[in-house]
Amino acid sequence: MTGGFAGSRAPAAAIAGIGATEFSKDSGRSELRLAAEAAKTALADAGLRPADVDGLVTFTMDSNAEVAVARELGIGELTFFSQIGYGGGAACATVHQAAMAVATGAASVVVCYRALNERSGRRFGQVSVGAVAMPTSSGIDNGWHYPMGLSTPAATVAMMASRYMHVYGATSADLGVVAVADRRHAATNPSAWFYQRPITLAEHQASRWIAEPLRLLDCCQESDGAVAIVVTSLERARDLRQRPAVIRAAAQGAGPDQFTMTSYYRDDMTGLPEMGVVARQLWAQAGIGPADIRTAILYDHFTPYVLMQLEELGFCPRGQARHFISGGAIEIGGRLPVNPHGGQLGEAYIHGMNGIAEGVRQVRGTSVNQIPGDGPVLITAGTGVPTSGLILAAD
Repeated sequence: MTGGFAGSRAPAAAIAGIGATEFSKDSGRSELRLAAEAAKTALADAGLRPADVDGLVTFTMDSNAEVAVARELGIGELTFFSQIGYGGGAACATVHQAAMAVATGAASVVVCYRALNERSGRRFGQVSVGAVAMPTSSGIDNGWHYPMGLSTPAATVAMMASRYMHVYGATSADLGVVAVADRRHAATNPSAWFYQRPITLAEHQASRWIAEPLRLLDCCQESDGAVAIVVTSLERARDLRQRPAVIRAAAQGAGPDQFTMTSYYRDDMTGLPEMGVVARQLWAQAGIGPADIRTAILYDHFTPYVLMQLEELGFCPRGQARHFISGGAIEIGGRLPVNPHGGQLGEAYIHGMNGIAEGVRQVRGTSVNQIPGDGPVLITAGTGVPTSGLILAAD
């Protein structure tokens, strides 16, 4: 058994409901209220009641304890509750945990949620002095690079991006291709913050430096909002309101010498081994390969990591992602449409959970930017950290 699933076993769990608040820069309400709103919407989407829920899963970074969300929703007894670490790397792992709970009988209906006021409240992109002072192993890890000025996610990713670009010849314009594609998709998505606001490559190149080689338009948004996902057995999901999104594969992964955002002591700093660990499990569990994927929802907190993910996932050889994405290949109508909802660069940054919701819509056939066909959908979580991934498909 690999990652809680086996390639020869029939899928045991499915996503039956999705819900979200609006995505904004100032929600005007607490993160607890956002979480409750998204969860209530997701349950209504599935045709379930709070009383049906017996499991909750969220991020360790979420400010809302499972019992608090349960109280707000009127959920009764919980038989399963869990929190996943490593920031955005937790996104798909929440569904992974929920699916394992359902498959093992630990719970029958599990709601996964993430709520944050990341623009009007705590802004992840700013320097956090407390990150060095934490009496934890993470505090010790941060102590190695904070004194060198590497004290924001953008700064640490810039190190990796610089090495990758040096070795493989990628340019800032290659990174801009990702940003342009995401913003083009967001421009036709009414739920996206950048709805009707596409960008050109020239605008990307003119945007200011954040941490060279990352420009402003290489960096994801700061967003307020919440997303919730309802997971139950495939058998039960078939009798509910929506077409089930079957969880064909789910996995977590951390690579050797893993730190966070940049793993400084690896021999090679041009890849994302943690995503390679996830990829091998996903392909084995689902019994498919990259050529079978209809659309990919890739975690796009920073554009360079989208290129590296394409390589780790096997869509192209090492160092070839810049060629793979050229000519509109990752746009709607291309050979591998990436982030039809606009991603975190274009729709919103809800720590990757909005990408899972888009994957479900693609399976249902209800996305505003629906990709033709009925093939499986790949979804990834945050990279540079221990991460996770999903493959969803129609029943």
